[in-house]
Amino acid sequence: MPERLTEMLMDVWTPLIILWITVLPSIYMAPLNQSEILPSGSSMGLNGLSGEQKVLNRSKRGWVWNQMFVLEEFSGPEPILVGRLHTDLDPGSSKIKYILSGDGAGTIFVINDKTGDIHAMKRLDREEKAEYTLTAQAVDGDTNKPLEPPSEFIIKVQDINDNAPEFLDGPYHATVPEMSIVGTFVTKVTATDADDPVYGNSAKLVYSILEGQPYFSIEPHTAIIKTALPNMDREAKEEYFVVIQAKDMGGHMGGLSGTTTVTITLTDVNDNPPKFAQSLYHFSVMEDIALGEPIGRVKANDLDIGENAKSSYDIIEGDGMDIFEITSDVQTQDGIIRLRKPLDFETKKSYTLKVEAANVHIDPRFISGGPFKDTATVKIVVEDADEPPVFSSPTYLLEVHENVAINSVIGQVTAHDPDVSSSPIRFSIDRHTDLERQFNINADDGKITLATALDRETNTWHNITIVATETRNHSQVSRVPVAIKVLDVNDNAPEFASEHDAFLCENGKPGQVIQTISAIDKDDPKNGHIFLYSLLPEMVNNPNFTIKKNEDNTLSILAKHSGFSRQTQEVYLLPIIISDSGNPPMSSTSTLTIRVCGCSSDGIVHMGALIAILACIILLLVIVVLFENIIRYDDEGGGEEDTEAFDIATLQNPDGINGFLPRKDIKPDLQFMPRQGLAPVPNGVDVDELLM
Repeated sequence: MPERLTEMLMDVWTPLIILWITVLPSIYMAPLNQSEILPSGSSMGLNGLSGEQKVLNRSKRGWVWNQMFVLEEFSGPEPILVGRLHTDLDPGSSKIKYILSGDGAGTIFVINDKTGDIHAMKRLDREEKAEYTLTAQAVDGDTNKPLEPPSEFIIKVQDINDNAPEFLDGPYHATVPEMSIVGTFVTKVTATDADDPVYGNSAKLVYSILEGQPYFSIEPHTAIIKTALPNMDREAKEEYFVVIQAKDMGGHMGGLSGTTTVTITLTDVNDNPPKFAQSLYHFSVMEDIALGEPIGRVKANDLDIGENAKSSYDIIEGDGMDIFEITSDVQTQDGIIRLRKPLDFETKKSYTLKVEAANVHIDPRFISGGPFKDTATVKIVVEDADEPPVFSSPTYLLEVHENVAINSVIGQVTAHDPDVSSSPIRFSIDRHTDLERQFNINADDGKITLATALDRETNTWHNITIVATETRNHSQVSRVPVAIKVLDVNDNAPEFASEHDAFLCENGKPGQVIQTISAIDKDDPKNGHIFLYSLLPEMVNNPNFTIKKNEDNTLSILAKHSGFSRQTQEVYLLPIIISDSGNPPMSSTSTLTIRVCGCSSDGIVHMGALIAILACIILLLVIVVLFENIIRYDDEGGGEEDTEAFDIATLQNPDGINGFLPRKDIKPDLQFMPRQGLAPVPNGVDVDELLM
C-alpha cells in the first residue's frame, strides 16, 4: 500500500510541479557548478566583488544555466513563458541586448532582447521533437559587440500522457489444440505507447481481457494469452473472438487505453471415435456381377477432421468373409463393399457380414476415452440372373478307332441351365471348327456321331467346339472344346522304306551281302514295329539269292554263289514279302532289282558302269520333262488343238491304243494302294525298256 500510494501521489503532483517550474523561470537558471555560485549577500555584479574574492574565484562569464523545460501540448491565450536569461553584467540599464539562436529560435522560441524572457510561440509535441538546443548571448545594445562568449543550453519538452497505447500488429489470429489443459500458451500480443517511457507512467502498460472470458486469460505485464478453461471442445465451438485492452499509467484511473482483437481457433485432435450412421445395412446384388465391382457403401462418421477422421474398414465376422471385401474411399471415407468370388443364386441366396470401422491415427492421450472403432451389420441378398448353360465338364476328350463305322456314336456332351426356371438345351457344332463336317451332334441329347471316315495316318487329332443354347433365350450360349483322338488300327501293310536297286559283282563271293533293306509301316503300334521278311513260296529255293533278317529289324540280301555274268543275265528280280505284327497282320510284296556289274578284282563296282546307269536315268528324266513341256506348250499356230496331235500317254501306256485314254479335264482321285511287286511281263511294252 505505501508503494501504491506513492505512485498515485506522483501521478497527481508531477504535472503540477512541472507547471510551477515553468511559471517560475528563474528556478531554471541553475549554475553549472556549485563552486560558481556567489556567496550569500554578495553583489551579483562583478564590480561588487571584494579583492579577496577576486583572488579566490576564477574568471567566468556573468551568467550561467543548464537547461529549461516546457510542458508539451500546453496552450493559453498568451505565449508560454519558458524562462529568462540574465547576466550579472546587466546593471539594469538598457545597453544589454540578449540574442537567441539555434533550434526554433525566432519561430518556436522568441526572446525579449531587453529582459531576456523566452516565450514558446507554438504548442509543442514531445513525440515530434523532444528537445531543442539553443545558444544565448549578451551583446552591447549600441555596438552589438559581445559582452561575453555565447552559451549553449537545452529546452526540453516535458512529456504529458497524450498518446494512447496502440497494437500495431493487430488484429491477431492464433490457434491452440482443443482439449488443452489450463495455462496452455496461445499467443503473445504487443502494444506500443508513444509517450516517454522514462518519465512518469505515461508509457507503462497493463493488459487485460475485455471479451473472451472465462475461456482465456492474459498476463497483465507480459501480454501472454493462455487457456483458462479445461476441455474446450472444437466440435462444440471452434472459434473464439477475444478483445484485449492495453492501458497506460500503469492501468490507473485516468490513463489512456487501446484495444485489439485476437481470433483464436481450436485445432482438431483425435478425441472422437468413428460411428456408423446406421447399425444395419441392406444390399441386393445380381448373381452375375463381375468380380471387383462395388456392391454397396457404408459410412462411419467421425466428428474429427483431416487425418484424425480417417478410418479403415474390415470384415470381422460373417458367412461371406471369403466372398466379399471392403476398402476405404480416400475421398469420401466411405467403406466400399466389393465382390471377391463369383456368386451363385442357386447355391446361396444371402450373406450376413459384420464390418468394423477403426481410426487410422490414434492419439494416446485419449485412448482411455474408449475404443476408437465401431461395428455394423451388412445383409446382402443375391438375386437370380439368367445364366448361360453349364457343361458337365470344362473340356471333353473322346477316343475313337479310325475304322469306326459312319454314323456311330463316338461320345456325348451334357449341359444344363443353372437357373431355377431351367430351360431346355439344344446342342450344335461350331462348323468353323469342323470345316470338313466329319462329325454330327444330336441337338437334344448331345451325342456326337461320325459323319465321314477317319484316318489316323492323315489326321490323329480333331478339335471341335460344341455350342449349347437355351431354347427360351437364344442369347444364353455356352461353348466347350472337344478333343477327338483317332486311335490306330492295323490297316496299312509295311513296305520298303525307299526304292532299292542292288548291284552284284560278277566276281562276287558266296554269302556276300548284296543289299540291306528296311521297311516302314504307316500304322503306329504301341510297342514299335516288328517286321517279318520272306520270299515268295515259289522263290524259297531260289538258286541265286537268299535273305537274312537282322536284329535291327532290317533284311540283308545275300548271294548264294559266285560267277554271275552280265552276258548270261544282267538283271534279277527278287520279290520279298513283308508282314507286320498287327492283329490281324498286314503284308505286302515288294520286288528288289539286282543288277550284275563288272567289278575290280577286290569286288568294287566299276565307275563306268555306275556312270552309265546314272546317265540312263538322267536321260530318261530329261525326256519326260521335254514331253511334258510339249504337252503344255501353246503357241499362235495350233493352240490347244496342237496338243491333241500327239499324246505322250501312248508311249507311257501302250494299253491306251486299245481305246482307253485318261481324261484331261478331270482331276483323278488320289488313291493309296498297297505297293505290289513288279512281276516280270515278257510281252509288256514300256518306254523305259525301249530306252534301255
